[in-house]
Amino acid sequence: MWKNRNVWIILSGEMIAGLGLWTGIIGNLEFLQEKIPSDFVKAMILSIGLLAGIIAGPTAGRIIDQSRKKTVLIVAGLGRLISVIFMLLAIATGSVWWMVAFIISIQLSATFYFPALQSAIPLVVKDEDLLTMNGMHMNVATISRVLGTALAGVMLVYWSLSSLYWVSMIAYAALLGFTMMLKIDEGKGSERSLRIDGDKGGFMEVFPVLKEFPAVGMTLIMTMIPLLFIGSFNLIVINISEIQDSASIKGLIYTFEGIAFMIGSFAVKLITRKWKTTVILFFFATMVAVAEFMLFFAHNIIVTLASFAVLGFALGCFFPTAMVIFQKQMPKAYHGRFFSFRNMLERVMFQVVLLSAGAFLDIVGLQMMVIIFGMVSLSLTLLFFIQMKRRNIVLEEKLTDPAAEVIL
Repeated sequence: MWKNRNVWIILSGEMIAGLGLWTGIIGNLEFLQEKIPSDFVKAMILSIGLLAGIIAGPTAGRIIDQSRKKTVLIVAGLGRLISVIFMLLAIATGSVWWMVAFIISIQLSATFYFPALQSAIPLVVKDEDLLTMNGMHMNVATISRVLGTALAGVMLVYWSLSSLYWVSMIAYAALLGFTMMLKIDEGKGSERSLRIDGDKGGFMEVFPVLKEFPAVGMTLIMTMIPLLFIGSFNLIVINISEIQDSASIKGLIYTFEGIAFMIGSFAVKLITRKWKTTVILFFFATMVAVAEFMLFFAHNIIVTLASFAVLGFALGCFFPTAMVIFQKQMPKAYHGRFFSFRNMLERVMFQVVLLSAGAFLDIVGLQMMVIIFGMVSLSLTLLFFIQMKRRNIVLEEKLTDPAAEVIL
C-alpha cells in the first residue's frame, strides 16, 4: 500500500487541507463569540450550512456516481477556495451575513468532496488495506486538526483574525494541486454507474440495497450515536472555555481528543484480532456515553480533558471499523449515492443536535445537557443491540460472490 503514489497524495493533501480547515474553524468560533452572545443563535447560524448540505445531498450522490471522482474532487476544491473570500469579507465588514455565505458555500463544497473521497479510496487501495488506509486517513486528519488548532491559537495572539483565513486559502490551494496529481482508474465502474442511473436514480436506489445488506444499514444507524457529542462539540468547547474562564482550554481539548483518536485508530487494528466487529461498535458507542457523563464535572480541567480523551479513543476505534463495513459490504457502484446519503443523514442529525444543544445550553446549562445526551446515547445503544439480536443481523464481513458486486 505504501508504494502507491495515490495513497501518499491523498494523505499529504489531507494534512495540508486539515491545517486550513481547522485554522478556519477556530476563526469561526472566535468570530461568533465576538458577534453573537446567545448559544442558540450561534447554533442557528452554524446549522444554515448543514441545511444547504442536506438539500444538495441527493444531487451530489447522483453526480458522484455518474462522474469521475477526480473531477468532482477538483470542482469541490475550487468551491472551497471561493468560499474563503466570503469569510474575509465578513471580517472586513463585521457582517454576520457574509459569514453565513461562507458557511453555506464551504458546506456545499464538503457535500461533494467527502463522499467523492470516500468513494475514491476503495479504488486506490486493495480491500485488505482498507482498515489501515481509513485509520491512517483519519489519523492524518486528526494530526492536522491538532496542529491547525494550535497554529490558530498562536496566530490569534500575534496576528489578526483574517490571517487564519489566508492560511486556509493557501492550504486549500495546495490541496487542489495534490488532487490534480491523483490517478484513479475508474473505467468500467463509472460506465456501470451511468448505465444503472441514466438521468434518474438518487437516494431511492440506495434503500433496496440497504435491505439487501442489513449489516450496512445497522452500522449506518449506529454511527448516529456519536453524533450527539460530535454535533455539539464546538458549542461544548465554547461553553467549557467560559465555565473555566480560559481561552487556552480550547486548544488543549482539541489536542487531547485528537491524540486519543490517533491512538484509538492504531489500537483498533490490534483490537480487531481479539474482538468481533459487533463488540467493537457497541462497546465504543457505550464509551461515547461515558465521555458525555464525565462532562458533568466540566469545571474540573483534568476530568474535562479525560472526557475528551475517552471520546477521542472511542471514535478512533469506532469510525474506521464502521467505514470498512461501508466500503467492503456496500456495492461499489452505489458508493457515491450511499456516502452522500450518509453525509446527508449526518447533516440532519447535526442540525437537530446543534439546535437542541444551543437551546439546552441557554435553558438548563452544560451539566444538565450532557446528562441528557448521555442517557439518550446509552438508550439508543441498548435499543440497537436488541434490534440487531432480534433481526439476527451479523456485522462481520461475509464472503460474497464477486458477481454480486453490482445489484441491478
